[in-house]
Amino acid sequence: MGGSLAGWPVEVSHDLDRVLATVDVCYLLRMQQERMDEALVPSLREYSATFGLTTRRADMLRDGAIVMHPGPMNRGVEVASEVAERPNAVITEQVANGVAVRMAVLFKLLGPGRAAGAAEALEVEEEPR
Repeated sequence: MGGSLAGWPVEVSHDLDRVLATVDVCYLLRMQQERMDEALVPSLREYSATFGLTTRRADMLRDGAIVMHPGPMNRGVEVASEVAERPNAVITEQVANGVAVRMAVLFKLLGPGRAAGAAEALEVEEEPR
């Protein structure tokens, strides 16, 4: 186990197929292709074959396991479209909740009464006709 995980009750695996049947949550991260200036993976097809949650892999999840992804998804790369539409995939709810949480944090940071003033400052005045 790597030094950064020392003391944590976790097991590191590089074999997705071996561990899928044991997880409660399968949390996938997005390949940020727009930020990839160098070839970090041989191809998206190979990445998907090794790490993507295909329908075959999703069928390996135990009952009650949920699928999460922060969005936006690269369908067919990190997660198969059919898997993203399954009842145990909470991706759309996760994205919606993330927006609400960020809005609440921004409101809290602006402070009571300051949110309205900030919103007014951002309004664009219409040009006279």
